[in-house]
Amino acid sequence: MSALRDAAMNSKAWPFEEARAVLKRYGGKDPAKGYVLFETGYGPSGLPHIGTFGEVARTTMIRRAFEIISDIPTRLICFSDDVDGMRKVPENVPQQEMLRQHMQKPLTSVPDPYGEFESFGHHNNAMLRRFLDTFGFEYEFISATEFYKSGRFDDTLRLCAERYDAIMAIMLASLREERQQTYSCFLPIHPESGRVMYVPMKNVDALRGEITFDDETGREWTLPVTGGNVKLQWKPDFGARWAALDVDFEMYGKDHSTNTPIYDGICEVLGGRKPNHMTYELFLDDQGQKISKSKGNGLTIDEWLTYAATESLSYFMYQKPKTAKRMHFDVIPRAVDEYHQQLRAFPEQTLDQQVNNPVWHIHGGKPPVSKMVVSFGMLLNLASVSGAKDAGALWKFLKRYAPEASPETHPDLDAAAGYAVRYFADRIAPTRQFREPDAKERAAMEDLVARLKVWDGATDDEALQSMVFAVGKEHGFEPLRDWFKALYEVLLGASDGPRFGGFIALYGVEETVALMERALQGEFVA
Repeated sequence: MSALRDAAMNSKAWPFEEARAVLKRYGGKDPAKGYVLFETGYGPSGLPHIGTFGEVARTTMIRRAFEIISDIPTRLICFSDDVDGMRKVPENVPQQEMLRQHMQKPLTSVPDPYGEFESFGHHNNAMLRRFLDTFGFEYEFISATEFYKSGRFDDTLRLCAERYDAIMAIMLASLREERQQTYSCFLPIHPESGRVMYVPMKNVDALRGEITFDDETGREWTLPVTGGNVKLQWKPDFGARWAALDVDFEMYGKDHSTNTPIYDGICEVLGGRKPNHMTYELFLDDQGQKISKSKGNGLTIDEWLTYAATESLSYFMYQKPKTAKRMHFDVIPRAVDEYHQQLRAFPEQTLDQQVNNPVWHIHGGKPPVSKMVVSFGMLLNLASVSGAKDAGALWKFLKRYAPEASPETHPDLDAAAGYAVRYFADRIAPTRQFREPDAKERAAMEDLVARLKVWDGATDDEALQSMVFAVGKEHGFEPLRDWFKALYEVLLGASDGPRFGGFIALYGVEETVALMERALQGEFVA
């Protein structure tokens, strides 16, 4: 362990950098509460999306890194702000008209449009927990509804009433003059309508822990701030939660970064110590727009898992968290293949290299052995030319290419084959555009067919790649990428593809000849 701890203390991998910062927070002493607390927050106004998962995955990576460099126990809390009032109806859920009748009610008071759970908030919380459980995360779930109603937050809420002016001073400095006139950090929940009220306070009684306000009809109400009668606006809630739970670390998206002084200030006003933060860049859809729960753009959690194993998503999350990344279907194959490249490299690396390898952080220091003897990109092309409808149809080719492989001994390859067939059918087949070769390309392809028909050399990737390379060179393709691009567009209906020698080795020499002859006869264009 000492060698591992030494390597971790010098690692430039971002989880270790963040973990060392958390350790430094205590200056060699143990926290008074006996553990270090990591937190992630979730606003369940819509179905959970991949960005939500990313926060938990990345925070878990930092937590695991911390556990290598320190013996202090850790906890991870996933906090759902489900008392938040529903301000708009998400576009991607059923029963839109029914939901509109419950605007401004806490999400756990809005009926579930799917009819499966106690409320819409409970439904979305369950979707989040189901997914986190799929990945095997170790976490404690806290519902804001339970947090407010059970009394766990009462001491902090009373303190908010006592220090109302100090909290308001922080908030008002960040608001436009018009908004300042009506703003309150307290949001009462109307005793009759159940709606979250955005109204100014007529009085805040610090001694009694009560607020007084007028509702929209002008009727005056006085409510205790405790017991779930009142919630905090989301920015004060952030800081108050940090103070109440004594949070040590929380990450959030770049869109929150300007609010950090507000969160920190409110935490400190309430007697807490601001946690360490990490700000990550936002995820974008294929059009470069921010992924939104309410719009439902970008990839969903389930969509990614339809086409690839969970580890590939974790790998995507690990990469450059402070760089904005587009997250759409096209990134999945690359993420799968890069993940397995890192897995294959891991056993031969030094300890210093291993702790900087993404798979160390994805698997908590114990990555499995990759059995992917064929890349996901190659499986996609095999699915394309073979017409396979399931993984079993691809195994005819896989067994010939790698006789030692089987679905039982290579389960990751078997799973990837099934994903590849599905991905090809759904995402590639509808968009393929084949074309006829021009005269120069046709001559080169006919030459390649002739050479393959009499080929008696090795049928491994490198030998076949060298031969294909030589054909392109002899026919004057410059750059040679144009030659391979032509092969892909004529044979596969795409501008990019695999190393063609590897493709021939996997698909078979005779099968490749037949494929090329069909293409040269114009069959695919027709």
